Amino acid sequence: MTPEQVAAGSKPAVLELGELFTRCPGTLRRARTMGIPGWAFYVTGRAGALGDIRAETVAAALGFLAPEAVADGWDTAVRVVRPLEVATAHLTECCRWGAQHLDDLPGTPRLTALLERVVAAADATGMPLFAAWRAMPLPAHAEGARAAVALLLLREHFTGAYLLAVRAAGMTPLEAVLAGPEGEAGAAACGWSPPYPPVGPLVRRRLWAEAVTDRLAAAGFRALRPAEGRELIELLTDVRARLRADADG
Repeated sequence: MTPEQVAAGSKPAVLELGELFTRCPGTLRRARTMGIPGWAFYVTGRAGALGDIRAETVAAALGFLAPEAVADGWDTAVRVVRPLEVATAHLTECCRWGAQHLDDLPGTPRLTALLERVVAAADATGMPLFAAWRAMPLPAHAEGARAAVALLLLREHFTGAYLLAVRAAGMTPLEAVLAGPEGEAGAAACGWSPPYPPVGPLVRRRLWAEAVTDRLAAAGFRALRPAEGRELIELLTDVRARLRADADG
């Protein structure tokens, strides 16, 4: 498999697994103990790695969330706690979730090793959020925690690459969300308010942006041999299936 093919094959599982911890009840409890709502914890947890910056800068870095919703979450949090503290708590919750859900899975050690090689080799140019997260110190070193953090980092890398590709395609972030699989529901979840622009003319551009995303993300996957790329996709697929089965059971 080529690096672009491995990136494309890995992306769906990474995007899903890399944010599962944010919906965990334990993560939501952590937000309450810090005295901030869940949305403020999510926004500031993700962008807090960038430090003390303005809400407008946060919105630009996150890209796909509505600026007004970002400002609401960010400003609510920073009135109570420093952004880097929220990011550190966000990372701690990611590690806790990983230790709880991934430690005992048979493929986790190998998955961790492959993911960490990809993350280390990834090009952070034009992706400040990914660069900031990659520079964050890891608070726990168990295999499950390391795998969860690597998934978080790789998810931020894919998201950053997609944001660059969307802008290169001449689309706004809102248009990209609307043209995606969740459509208007996805736009509402990201804080965008109607009325929304028509989707039809955007679909072809979105598909082009997806292909460019894979090309941009491919640099990290060049750290793997072709057989290792296939192995990574298989491991990600297996982990996703196991976690879905646990959730349904």
